Amino acid sequence: MLKREKNSPRPFAGEGVGERVLSRWLMLAGVVIFLDQLSKLWISAHWAYGESYPVTSFFNLVLVHNEGASFSMLSDAGGWQRWLFSGIAAVASIWILWLLRKHQQEKLFCIALAFILGGALGNLIDRLAYGYVVDFIDLYWSESHFAAFNVADAAINIGAALLLWDSFKNKEKK
Repeated sequence: MLKREKNSPRPFAGEGVGERVLSRWLMLAGVVIFLDQLSKLWISAHWAYGESYPVTSFFNLVLVHNEGASFSMLSDAGGWQRWLFSGIAAVASIWILWLLRKHQQEKLFCIALAFILGGALGNLIDRLAYGYVVDFIDLYWSESHFAAFNVADAAINIGAALLLWDSFKNKEKK
């Protein structure tokens, strides 16, 4: 193995500060994927499809399978939507990886992208493995239920909100 001199001004390839910063964002995305997949495995092991368990007066745990996009859009399209949404997630993930590499020193921007990347890949794993996304968080008010979602969906939404915040924050700086 090659060793670097203590006072060497340049690190070896892959050993630079940029690579360590990028790996931080990829690790954050990995944590999102891990928590998403772990929660989906747990709910799938303990609940029957369609079963619901009230947690609070506005929150249920429920096991549902979403073959479509947000709010079950295109869920009854016949199966082609699985590959469309998988392709979109794959292309978006590649683009996000490029953005993370290019802007890795912009902390809030990269945190937002890491959340979105982790969420997109978490749902992509489901689509490829099962043909649907496992959703289990059911929020409601009175008789009105929001569409069921999961940790990946929450991460994507948190990431989008952080991107908005970052855009306004950067606008103020300019």
